[in-house]
Amino acid sequence: MTGAVTAARVLRRPSAGWVPLVFTVALLGTAIAYPLTDGPARNAVSWAIVLFGSAAAISHAAVSRGLRTGLGVLVLVAVVAVLFEALGLATGFPYGSYTYSDVLGPMLLGVPFLVPLAWLMMAWPSWVAARRLAPSSRPLRVLIAAYVFAVWDVVLDPQLVQAGYWRWAHPSPGLPGIDTVPLTNLAGWLFAGLVLMTALDLLVARTARPGPPRAGDAAPLLILGWMVLGGALAHAGWLGLPGSAVWGVLLALPVVVALVVQQRRR
Repeated sequence: MTGAVTAARVLRRPSAGWVPLVFTVALLGTAIAYPLTDGPARNAVSWAIVLFGSAAAISHAAVSRGLRTGLGVLVLVAVVAVLFEALGLATGFPYGSYTYSDVLGPMLLGVPFLVPLAWLMMAWPSWVAARRLAPSSRPLRVLIAAYVFAVWDVVLDPQLVQAGYWRWAHPSPGLPGIDTVPLTNLAGWLFAGLVLMTALDLLVARTARPGPPRAGDAAPLLILGWMVLGGALAHAGWLGLPGSAVWGVLLALPVVVALVVQQRRR
């Protein structure tokens, strides 16, 4: 309890922008280690990646927009993630039919705890990127955020199927070059992304402290770029997943270019 109070006080400070950057650096280090490990060591690295990534996302939301927003992001994304994943496991909607292995540890409604944490790691950077590209249009912002959210999974899902964390009952048809993940999964992520990003955008609008954000977007954008483009590099060079590497780069490139162009115009 004392630790939680101390952490809350730190995140309230105007100078606390270093907190998400520390978690981000830790995430990058563990992500580099992922393709160099195997077996139980790789499982531990996977947990570390998700824990550091979700901590970076929550702390950035809290530092930049306020503690209410940070806590709101945590609760909202976790609840939406568990509900969508539980629905998917029970009915096959909206992703298709799949099952988790027992490697990921404790579960809630059949959903491993690791999964909502992974959603946290992915959701906030996706929204931040969309906020930069469409600051004045909620519909466009939600569309961009849902697209980025889904693109992230195009890279992530084949990697975690390869690791044995889950498997698909009917993996075909899929994107050309990806034979382990069905197209229904991509459609499901786009749908879930639209729902989540609409709720997330409304949450930030209602809970964020007045005025501009108190921290820059370096941490979430670095996470986004590294995990998608760096993940694609790992797929091509070490993990034997060239199909998802190519698709990850092709789908992420328009967003990367748009962010670079927007930054140069500032």
